[in-house]
Amino acid sequence: MFDIGFWELALIGVILLLVVGPERLPKVARTAGLWVGRGRRMLSSMKEEIDREIKAQELQEILDKQAQSNPLETILDDSGAKPTAKASQTNSTSARAGSGDKSESG
Repeated sequence: MFDIGFWELALIGVILLLVVGPERLPKVARTAGLWVGRGRRMLSSMKEEIDREIKAQELQEILDKQAQSNPLETILDDSGAKPTAKASQTNSTSARAGSGDKSESG
């Protein structure tokens, strides 16, 4: 990630030991570890959120493209059927259900 070698880490450790002192060094190291962990979790959640947004945008573009093409509506128009044929189908289905109820009760 940062391309830091062993000698650079050793130098940072010696400087921290001199600046912070041996009694407070473990607490500082623990605190630094906690902050690094929080930063990694935050970065990971941001990446996941960005990926979700990108996928949602791609899906929206696909849906928009399909809505613009409307091949089913074109097929229905070419065959002479009206796009409102769905409403007449539901009416005939409910009429069949109603007639079936009369025969069962009677």
